[in-house]
Amino acid sequence: MSDIEKQMTPLEMYMQRPKNLWKRIAIAAVLLVLVIWSADGISFNGIAAKGSEVAYGIVYGLTHPDLDLLFDMSTDGVFYLTAQTIAIAILGTIFGAILAIPVSFLASKNITNKWVAFIFRALILLIRTIPSLVWALVWIRVTGPNAFCGVVTQSVCSIGMISKMYITAIEDLDTGVLDALDASGCTTFQKIRCGILPQLSANFISTTIYRFDINLKDATTLGIVGAGGIGAALVQSINSRRWAMVGSFLLALIILVLIIEYCSTKIRNKLAHGNQ
Repeated sequence: MSDIEKQMTPLEMYMQRPKNLWKRIAIAAVLLVLVIWSADGISFNGIAAKGSEVAYGIVYGLTHPDLDLLFDMSTDGVFYLTAQTIAIAILGTIFGAILAIPVSFLASKNITNKWVAFIFRALILLIRTIPSLVWALVWIRVTGPNAFCGVVTQSVCSIGMISKMYITAIEDLDTGVLDALDASGCTTFQKIRCGILPQLSANFISTTIYRFDINLKDATTLGIVGAGGIGAALVQSINSRRWAMVGSFLLALIILVLIIEYCSTKIRNKLAHGNQ
């Protein structure tokens, strides 16, 4: 703050504020036009005839779940299908996180030249552009409708999101540490172990946990198209109006998501703030 600004009263400083009223009006007008244009393409024809029946059935199922199915330990039970969903999310996240490491380093402008970084950034953008359901439909043609398809799909989708987060962390590296290690005569492996990994490890782990949280929810959706997990059984139960079974599947998913959300939040906070 300059000496002149220090001598100004708060009222004088307020009067000297940037006059950007017209800019705000223009932005508000553009947003209003976008909202009107978007609403014009959406039509609401009321609730479907069976919509209230489905809503009532889901509420009824959640309050009256099929306890036999909930504690069934066979391959058709909630426990097995939920465990399979978790396994798909874990494997998909781990493979995606590992594969994202070389991709993100090659896509970082402070590590490679701009053309190599551009090619790998375009690859990451291509992966992120295609929705996970489309990837699942593609891989089903290759592997068939099974849990392995879900793992492959989640691995590919994870590369796109995790690589983007990794690149941000890599490009924010403190290069002064690397210069100091280089001046000390450290080898490349020592610079990676002592200079790069300590700076990136917490960020990488936090990103991987966050992606696992996303993959766990996506694994349920992928099951709808035959990629394994609890999703297929849930859709079949809804289509056959077996609301007690629907309630069992939904109740298991709700409990699972709450547990994973609590644990992942605790771990990410510990990584970010230490033992606080």
